This record gives sequence, structure tokens and C-alpha cells, in this order.
Amino acid sequence: MASEEGSGSRSGSMMMAAAAGGAAGAARAPRGAAAGKRIEVPIKKAGSGIEEKLHTWPFLVRNEFLVAIVVTVLLTVWSLTINAPLEEPSNPTRTPNPSKAPWYFLGLQEMLVFFDPWYAGVVLPSFIIVGLMLVPYLDINPKGNGYYTFRERMFEVLTFFIGFHVLWVSFIIIGTFFRGPGWNWFWPGQYWDPHMVEALTNVDLPYMFGFRDYTLSALFGLSLIGGYFVVGMAVFYWWVRRRPANDPWSAFPGGGPELLEKWGPVRFGITGFLLLAMAGVFIKMVMRHALNIKYIMVTPWINI
Repeated sequence: MASEEGSGSRSGSMMMAAAAGGAAGAARAPRGAAAGKRIEVPIKKAGSGIEEKLHTWPFLVRNEFLVAIVVTVLLTVWSLTINAPLEEPSNPTRTPNPSKAPWYFLGLQEMLVFFDPWYAGVVLPSFIIVGLMLVPYLDINPKGNGYYTFRERMFEVLTFFIGFHVLWVSFIIIGTFFRGPGWNWFWPGQYWDPHMVEALTNVDLPYMFGFRDYTLSALFGLSLIGGYFVVGMAVFYWWVRRRPANDPWSAFPGGGPELLEKWGPVRFGITGFLLLAMAGVFIKMVMRHALNIKYIMVTPWINI
């Protein structure tokens, strides 16, 4: 009996010690992860915050694949229903009227109506190429990475929309559907009369102000262009500076001052110059159509 009681007490003591050791180990577990211990990480539901992520497959790839199928079907139906015959072989003794470039170059050909050939064919395309190359350097807005948003990237989205769709794509549409013989303007459905002549009374802006000398005309036009960029940069700086905190046009919660600080003078200057050059194209088009102004700065070598 005594031995049974002693063995029972010893086994009870061992069980109590094991339980105490387990409790102590459980108490020490948060300080150091035990080997083989399973760690549970909470998974957030998608769609409620910008920090939440979705896998590329199947969510993104599936949507891209469906869009590719729809575009392929549309292009196939379009190519089957619209006739696009080849023209006659090239004849060096007969120039077609109008003589149009391929559709992707019609934007440059349309700009020749408003600008000097060196500016429309060399300077502006260089601005476009260099500007697109500088987009990753100039765009410091951290919002919109990994998800689509317009409210948080209004400035960036509208800048691209105006520069690409309003200017470039509209030039291609005008050159394709509205320019006929002699590169004259024809409305859709209007007969393309090859003998039509438009009386244009285009004059240079310095000439309108009484300048007849090339030197004075060049200085007058250069002062106008320089003043346009100086005033434009000042207005752009004022507009960015006055953005309040948490403004949707600003990329940072501090508003305009924080944006200017993070942007820096170099990136701000390049962005302002490219925006003003893009706006200058539209301004020059309006001046040509509304006031019949041909050039702003006139020299024997360069015209703008």
C-alpha cells in the first residue's frame, strides 16, 4: 500500500511538473518562436484599401486576355466589312492630290500648316520623344501604383489625355477625313473639288504691329515668346503653390508646398516647359484659324 501510494504521488508530481513546464513554455513562446510552430497571418479582403494586393494571375491576366479577344474580333470584323484596295502603281509623272503621308505621320503633316518645317518636323517630335522618356523622372506621384484611379492622378491623366488625344489624335483625324485636294478643308460628305482655291491672307505677327525689318521683327517675336514662357512658368508655379492640404490635384497630403519641395526646381522647370510648349501648339492653331497669323517670330533662317 505504501509503495502504491508513493508511486502514485511520484506520478502525480511528474504530471504536475510537466503541466507547469508546458505552461512555462507557453508563457515563453511569444519571446522566441518555437521550432515547428505555425504562425497565422491575417489575410485582408481585396477592394477596400490601396495596400491590399491581388495576384496577377488570374485577376489581371484574365481581364487582359478577354480584352485582347474583343479587340481581335473587332479588328477582324472591321477588316472584313471595310474595303481597302491598293491604288495604282506609282507614277512619277503624276503626283496624287492630296498627297498624304501614312496615317501615323498625318499629325506631323497637319502641323506643317501652322509651323515652319524645321519646327513641325524636328523640334516638336523631339519634344514628344524626350518628354515621354522623362515621364518616369518627372512623375513623382506615388498614388495609382497597382490600381486604377482618376481622382488621385487627375493632373497626370488629364495631361496625357490632352497631349495625346486632343492634340495628336485630333491631328490624325483632321488629316485623314477633313483635308482634301490642295490640303484644303473639306467637311465630311463635301465634294473634294481639285480646283478649289482658298483665299488666305496670312500675315506675320510682327508685320501686324508695323515691323518691316528682319532684326526688329526677330527681336519682337523673341520677346513675345520669352515673355510667354516667363509668365506661363510664374502662373504654373502660383497654381501649384496654392494647392491646399489634401487637395486632389496634389500628390502629397501637404498640398502645393510639399509637392514643390519633393518635385525640386529641375523637374518643376522641365515639366512647366513641356506643358507650355504643348499649350503653345494649341495657341498657335487658334491664332492661325482666328486671326490668320502665320508666324510669331520671323527671321531669314528660322520662323516660329
